[in-house]
Amino acid sequence: MRYKVSQLLTLLFLFFLFVNARAQQLLPVDYPGKAIPLHEYECLELKNALKEELFKNNYWKRLLKTKKMAVGIVDLSDLNNIRYAGLNDTHMMYAASLPKIAVLYAVMYGIKKGEIIETEAIRRDLRLMISKSNNAAATRMIDLVGFKKIEAVLRLSDSKFYDESRGGGLWVGKRYARSGKRVGDPLKGLSHGATVSVVCNYYYYLALGKLIDKQRSTEMLEFLKDPALHHKFVNTLKRIAPDATIYRKSGSWKQFHSDSALVWGTNRKYIIVALIENSNGESIIRNLVIPMENVLEKVSKMNCGN
Repeated sequence: MRYKVSQLLTLLFLFFLFVNARAQQLLPVDYPGKAIPLHEYECLELKNALKEELFKNNYWKRLLKTKKMAVGIVDLSDLNNIRYAGLNDTHMMYAASLPKIAVLYAVMYGIKKGEIIETEAIRRDLRLMISKSNNAAATRMIDLVGFKKIEAVLRLSDSKFYDESRGGGLWVGKRYARSGKRVGDPLKGLSHGATVSVVCNYYYYLALGKLIDKQRSTEMLEFLKDPALHHKFVNTLKRIAPDATIYRKSGSWKQFHSDSALVWGTNRKYIIVALIENSNGESIIRNLVIPMENVLEKVSKMNCGN
């Protein structure tokens, strides 16, 4: 049988995609047992290396010392040796659109429990809310679930995505619109807040298929996959890791900038999160990727002396 050159190229491309997918291991992974909260995987060597690397930049050092900057990193390269580190990671900050991941979680939880009937319109709004950070879509989803239900889901004992004893966490207390009431979080009164540690945990549970269940984790990952906005972390990742899959949500409002990404490739398997209160936050976040990868490389052969 004869094949045209174009057909052979197509077959080779499909074969490459298959091999690449097998090499990367598709998410969520098959992870037996229960996911352990990341603070139990805290690696002092990773934390010290992260601090040392970021403190090389005096501007970043000042922001970190004044709690205008918070960062977190999770090494998922070996699921038998998961490692986590953060700086100001339990310090809750205004996070603009990043907490839309909490709305996604609450909606998917409602669908799982049969409290919300899943429709194509809802799925379209969830995609718009996450990929393009569409405020109108986010507001429709908030109205669908309600603030009380969002809070209740975030406080679930399995995940504890909002917990006063650990600095707060994810919070959504205002529609992404001019109108509507405002419900500030109990600790700081923030309308849209987050801590680095909780956002890292969110992606970690998703990667292991433990957020609600494997089916819902898979669906949430699809909404987060291949973001339409290519700034901050994504700007750098698209350049240095074009073959990696990026699951991401970011946010910006005035001087507040945030980003979060689960990066999954053949040689890259990690989570990074940053919250910044600074007018240069977008460029700071963009420039954080390579130093944070350097940290992972530096400690790759170290054992953690937790």
